[in-house]
Amino acid sequence: MRYALAFLLLVGLLALLAVLNLRVGSVRQADGAIVWRLRAPRMLAAAILGGGLSLSGFLLQTFFANPIAGPFVLGISSGAKLAVSLTMIFLLSRGLVSTSAALIGAAFLGAMLSMGFILLLSRWVRRMSLLVVCGVMIGYICSAITDFVVAFAEDSNIVNLHNWSMGSFSGIYWDSVGVIALVTGAALVLIFLLSKPIGAYQLGEVYARSMGVNIRRFRVELILLSSLLSACVTAFAGPVSFVGIAVPHLMKRLFGTAKPILMIPACFLGGGAFCLFCDLIARTAFAPREMSISSVTALLGAPVVIAMLAGRRREHD
Repeated sequence: MRYALAFLLLVGLLALLAVLNLRVGSVRQADGAIVWRLRAPRMLAAAILGGGLSLSGFLLQTFFANPIAGPFVLGISSGAKLAVSLTMIFLLSRGLVSTSAALIGAAFLGAMLSMGFILLLSRWVRRMSLLVVCGVMIGYICSAITDFVVAFAEDSNIVNLHNWSMGSFSGIYWDSVGVIALVTGAALVLIFLLSKPIGAYQLGEVYARSMGVNIRRFRVELILLSSLLSACVTAFAGPVSFVGIAVPHLMKRLFGTAKPILMIPACFLGGGAFCLFCDLIARTAFAPREMSISSVTALLGAPVVIAMLAGRRREHD
């Protein structure tokens, strides 16, 4: 009964926020064209990408057995941002248009490189807290390189990449929504197929092996799926912080369980609702000026992470 009520709450909240995102904006009486061409694709993109980013965080938290593991904290989003920025700069400087496939491919490559470097460091850095710090440092390095490259670009279109690098769901149209839905939907199905191995892995590697889970292959699958979801978000919306950390924690508290068969849809719905709410604030709080989505998600997500860490501290004490 509790699970059913929790899912009803999430679906209702998601529907309410979707309607608000369609009806509320800097233009009070928006006509059908504005709603259909601008707000509707942006609303769908925020919901789908938010869900994908939350799932990416859930997979990483499972992989590292750490509640603060996430694509932004571990530097995966920053690596994807760097790869996408370099790709866009290369294409724009030659008068070429950046395709969805090129952006997702570049973001996936950058995410995989960052993740690979973290896994390489894990051979020497055994303490998870230090490994997370290493991920944060990797993120800072990638962000610094990105800012350096963008700052010294000459073309005005390239300089405008700075706005994208701050994170935003604006400028996403129907053709991009189709690609986003296809990539995220495929990843969601594959994650569902891994729900039983994920549940076994949560109980420890020894137990997972006894249940017939191929640990090496399973880890590779988690990394690939998490990186793909993070790459899709970064390619279209730029880096979005704290969603991958805060939402899985909130969903575990809401449902009172970490069972993957429940957490997978819960994280997707919760992440979508969270990003819709944050995007609504980003668009309307200081309209017509728009805030970056990462600023809002950090403002709302960081207190959740702080409360989570404080709660774990009290439990250990």
